[in-house]
Amino acid sequence: MGETVNETIALTNWDLVLAGGLVLGTGGVAWVLRLGIAKRFLVAALRTVVQLSAIGFVLRQLLLEVRPDWLLLAAVVMLAAASREVHARQRYPFRGHWGIGMGSVAMFSSTYIVTFVALSLLIQPSPWYAPRYSIPLLGMMLGNTMTGVALGLDRLTRLARSDRAAIEARLSLGWPAVAAIRSARIEALRTGLVPIINSMAAAGLVSLPGMMTGQILAGNDPADAVAYQILIMFMIASGTGLGVLASVWMGGIRLFDPRHRLRLDRLSADSES
Repeated sequence: MGETVNETIALTNWDLVLAGGLVLGTGGVAWVLRLGIAKRFLVAALRTVVQLSAIGFVLRQLLLEVRPDWLLLAAVVMLAAASREVHARQRYPFRGHWGIGMGSVAMFSSTYIVTFVALSLLIQPSPWYAPRYSIPLLGMMLGNTMTGVALGLDRLTRLARSDRAAIEARLSLGWPAVAAIRSARIEALRTGLVPIINSMAAAGLVSLPGMMTGQILAGNDPADAVAYQILIMFMIASGTGLGVLASVWMGGIRLFDPRHRLRLDRLSADSES
């Protein structure tokens, strides 16, 4: 007999072990080819297991007892982790509290606002902060916005260093800082928005996005899964766009002092050296 529409196939630990074997094999190929990323690849896989297992436990507890204070704590921890990842993914991150704070402010002012609007006005669960909806939505928003912000800031600081002579020449001609860094800002914005643009362009033709795939595997009606996925993609696009704009804007300001001098000393040394 075929599977019923609402049947969900449970995975065993052995299934996960076999999937992990594929990851180990890929890491082994990277090691043999001396790509220099085998360790990072395997550590990332291990973090995936630990972090997803932890959030699974947390979600189970939150669903058993819906408490706004615990939900707020989870949201703060997620933002802190995303901010650290933004900082770690840049080759020349800003020094001091600006390095972490810039990503935090950009993601909070975009991701959390968009998620709140979606939950309170569009999806409207009861209560509006129901963990079943808020945590997964916030996680998808943060994950994608984090990538865009990290790429945007990384591109901005790289261009500020590589184009230093051109930027300082513009400043010596009397250009204000905002004009001198304009081309770098535009390129940084484009770089930060490329992933979400590619995701939207390929959705449905090249790939089936995560939420849609999960709902279909769980036995939900594909039409409902599609509607949710469109909503999520639009949320991610708006959150990522606002986050990249905010971070690149703040980064462009931080690269100059009040006298319109380029301050590359505010950037850390090459983190990849």
